[in-house]
Amino acid sequence: MLLARNPEDPATQARAWAAAGSDACMNGCELPVIIVPGSANQGITASVPVLIFARALKKDRETTLRAVLLSDLVTIALKQGIGKLSAYCGAVSAGCGSGAGIGFLEGLTDKEILGVIRNALAITSGILCDGAKSSCAAKISMAVEGALLALDMVKNHQTFKAGDGIVQSTTDSTARAVGRIASRGMVSTDREIIEIPRGNPRLQTREESRPSFLSSVKNIFRFSRSESFL
Repeated sequence: MLLARNPEDPATQARAWAAAGSDACMNGCELPVIIVPGSANQGITASVPVLIFARALKKDRETTLRAVLLSDLVTIALKQGIGKLSAYCGAVSAGCGSGAGIGFLEGLTDKEILGVIRNALAITSGILCDGAKSSCAAKISMAVEGALLALDMVKNHQTFKAGDGIVQSTTDSTARAVGRIASRGMVSTDREIIEIPRGNPRLQTREESRPSFLSSVKNIFRFSRSESFL
């Protein structure tokens, strides 16, 4: 589906191949996959986009391995602050890692690569983890897209500044802020995510008092097509 847009574009290939790997993994494919850190989806996200760009840029084996290693280590470093389990999607960390690895392949300086990581954290840190399933593939695609946008911003001398939401004055402090949100701030979020698939009676009672989403959307559609809209 993604490749139908532009099959020869490395950015499109990076999103599509990483998503395809996750989709296969989430649906029972028995082929082996490298886990980073402890996650198949993060392993796919941290490596496949980097390998796609290494091939497109015609990089040698050593440079490619260095880029993949950088991506993996950035992913692990970010995940350490988040903890083993969180409602924060780990693909975000791996997307940041792949952005760093691709930046390395494209010759960015250490300072510029840190800018890529900080930009990527600002862009995609709102993605939730609601379990391992097919939609992880789409989240991975968006995490890679966020990393590539972060990379393009840096190449155009643009980085998010301290005070732009959760962004702090340095990449390290921004990563710490994300870790705090994911490990401490999302504890109640995690509980709600667990309760929703169970059909918790307390949750259902609370939701029944609110207007249904479908009825609201139908009214919006009706109004947007009415003569009074203009």
